Amino acid sequence: MFYRLTRPLTHLVERYLPDPYVFVLLLTLIVLILASTVTPFTPIDAINAWGQGLWTLLTFAMQMLLVLLSGYMLASTPICVRALDKMAQKAKTPTVAIILITVISMLASWINWGFGLVVGALFAKSLAKHINVDYRVLVASAYSGFIVWHGGLSGSVPLTIATAGHFSVADIGVVETANTLFAPFNIILLIAMLIIMPILNACLLPPSEKQVMIDKHKLADTNPDTTSPTTHMTPAHKLEHNPWLGSAVGLLGCTYLAHYFFIENNGLNLNSVIGIFLFLAILLHKTPANLLNSLQNAMPGGAGVVIQFPFYAGIMAVMVDSGLAQQISRAFVAISTADTLPFWSFMSAGLVNIFIPSGGGQWAIQAPIVLPAAEMLGAEVPRVAMAVAWGDAWTNLIQPFWALPVLAIAGLKARDIMGFCLLQLLISGVVIAAILTWA
Repeated sequence: MFYRLTRPLTHLVERYLPDPYVFVLLLTLIVLILASTVTPFTPIDAINAWGQGLWTLLTFAMQMLLVLLSGYMLASTPICVRALDKMAQKAKTPTVAIILITVISMLASWINWGFGLVVGALFAKSLAKHINVDYRVLVASAYSGFIVWHGGLSGSVPLTIATAGHFSVADIGVVETANTLFAPFNIILLIAMLIIMPILNACLLPPSEKQVMIDKHKLADTNPDTTSPTTHMTPAHKLEHNPWLGSAVGLLGCTYLAHYFFIENNGLNLNSVIGIFLFLAILLHKTPANLLNSLQNAMPGGAGVVIQFPFYAGIMAVMVDSGLAQQISRAFVAISTADTLPFWSFMSAGLVNIFIPSGGGQWAIQAPIVLPAAEMLGAEVPRVAMAVAWGDAWTNLIQPFWALPVLAIAGLKARDIMGFCLLQLLISGVVIAAILTWA
């Protein structure tokens, strides 16, 4: 249905969208130029801020990498792979395949963004093994489920403001997730996305003669089970293929997590999510050899995070220290009323997210601007906070940084899917903005 719209967009993106690494280099130059021309910063000030900022997010970068790697290792365990393959066999037509992968990736992203990215990519490969469907649209549909992550259980903004002692607690207090993640307007948003995105993605399918299929030989299993011992194994090899070693450590980790959640009554955070993924992956892979084999397959998906995250940290430092990010937010706040502040917060967050694809980092920049504005105008603080969260998630559809793990697993380039993602961005943006403003 939308083929005539996506064809020129896809052609445009394929021709002009560079590799994500080149994209972040261009963003770096743009931000340095803007900071040197529209803020009090001199070029030397901007360069110094950039250089000092390169290393400020290394801890967070490591957490992001571990989420992706541990999520991949869990999703590639035999039990998860069999579950994905079994679900993939339910899709009998390309349309059903697109709808199914959108729903599955969206539900997984609602639970946790890292798990959603990995499950969506692996499920795309499973579906492509069983049915002939345009692989570009399949992978774009898998990535589109990521749009709900900041309105889900791993959303950094709602979890941050629900934590005692967060940096804005003096202004807004502790905002319970009942007023953000489980508020009626957020539930309506999630349901709307769950209905609209699968239908939209199904409409993105080109006519059958125009669809681009993947060679099924390229989808062969790259993570075979290695538990079967070979002859003449050394003691070291026996340890690597010993299922009791992995099972024992996996059970120890799960025991700790059970105590952490149920005895100490702690909640989900980035570290505990990593722990869940990691220890379940160790337990379900059984042997160290299986886990390490899965890790080797996971590494290409994390390579882009390793090389690009310092550059985004540098960009964030320039935008914060120069006041450029604050200028963007203030410009939107200045034209807001109590009723329109959620809309303009959403739009400003979407723009800032292009330069700072980190929900937590972006909230640290925008919260000191949008929260006092909400108090002054009498707007709903939880709604404004979630507007920033949804704005951050929204433009991830065209921010190639977070598509890196999906693309690495699927074996595609950013330009292969971004034409479709651009139309997803336009339509979903209208829906999200309307619900944030009026629901």
